[in-house]
Amino acid sequence: MRSGWFDFPQCGGYSTHYSRQNLRVMLLKSPQNVSIIGLGYVGLPLAVALAEHCSVLGFDIDHGRTEALRQGQDRTGEVAAAALKHSKATYTSKVGDLAGSDVFIIAVPTPVDDDKVPDLGPLRGACDSVGPHVTQGSIVVFESTVFPGATEEICGPILERHSGLVCGKDFFLGYSPERMNPGDKDHTVANIVKVVAGQTPEVSAVLKDLYGRITKAGVFAAKDIQTAEAAKVIENAQRDINIAFINEATQIFHRLGLSMYDVLEAANTKWNFLNFKPGLVGGHCIGVDPYYLAYRASQIGHDPDVLLAGRRTNDGMGAWIAQQISTALGSPARVLVLGLTFKENVPDLRNSGAYGLIKALEDLGNDVVVHDACADSAEAKAAYGVELAPDISGNDFTCVVGAVAHDQYKTLEATTLSGLMADSGILADIKGIWRAKSFGPNIRRWEL
Repeated sequence: MRSGWFDFPQCGGYSTHYSRQNLRVMLLKSPQNVSIIGLGYVGLPLAVALAEHCSVLGFDIDHGRTEALRQGQDRTGEVAAAALKHSKATYTSKVGDLAGSDVFIIAVPTPVDDDKVPDLGPLRGACDSVGPHVTQGSIVVFESTVFPGATEEICGPILERHSGLVCGKDFFLGYSPERMNPGDKDHTVANIVKVVAGQTPEVSAVLKDLYGRITKAGVFAAKDIQTAEAAKVIENAQRDINIAFINEATQIFHRLGLSMYDVLEAANTKWNFLNFKPGLVGGHCIGVDPYYLAYRASQIGHDPDVLLAGRRTNDGMGAWIAQQISTALGSPARVLVLGLTFKENVPDLRNSGAYGLIKALEDLGNDVVVHDACADSAEAKAAYGVELAPDISGNDFTCVVGAVAHDQYKTLEATTLSGLMADSGILADIKGIWRAKSFGPNIRRWEL
């Protein structure tokens, strides 16, 4: 068992007779043993970064995941192979290994269910795993996106029940919202401002020191935990609403015979124009987080009109695009869709916006073939029942749809794309990735 921050010979553990100031000094100067619970796109980069400064144990309930990490393999691609190989972090799927940790950082998914209601099952499960190992003076930090109040109202009591300790007196809560952007090699852990908040100013100071060791961009201490929770949930809700506006404007302009990409080129010449793009909105953040805030709003008696209007627009974009493409085709046809993941150059299939488009195309009678340059075939089959084509081949498609802007698709030559289609084929360029390419008269172009 690893020694904790509070293993002082003179007292044998945390004692309430220490003043807050003394507690703060001891915490800041003591050795650190940190456990990261959840080793996905958020938890793994955090574990690798923190392991350069303290003892880090990475925990995930997926035994296959921890085995792969021990072998230096990260299927998410978020951590370079060399960095993973040389990291001092250790990985486990055994709950008992969490014993002896001083700080627990929980970074598990917070999805919504089929009714768009927050599914806190993974979060509750993480608390169930951590709770028995919480001891006097432990700090439990949450990075998972939640609605304001969830950390203290839901997670705290679970930890109390398992530990037999009092939250805010014997152990403490903290919140530091994740800001990872999958596939983004610029905005990494080291280059983003971290927001932190603790149950007490002293805990906030400890977290500011801890996270300050891994980011060059700085650490911002929020007023309290609920403020930090709220800041996170509006970050993605704001993006969702802005994209929804662009998507609705795209539908309006389509009726006028205008391309949104042409409109954006002109509008972007204004210095303060916000450069959001139209398209399919998915993933585990932008397509989910607004529902968390809407849920909380409904609990306190507020009707979240704007939030849910944005969600309706974005959730319906796949079906709208499918209808426009089918109308342009005139009759059911053989269609190749390029892309299934929720964004470019990542293998993550959660909440795929492209799947809504694919399903709608199929419902309209089209024979749809799907290829993805990054997704795992087995995962695509398990998640959506989609059989991914092993390569981009054939010459009998009536339509080719660019749904996800993977680099492999961006670099396709015009002759290659044309060769996939029969005469009078339609190239549906949802992401605007082939706008600069020239095609012959036999190819019809469709774009947002």
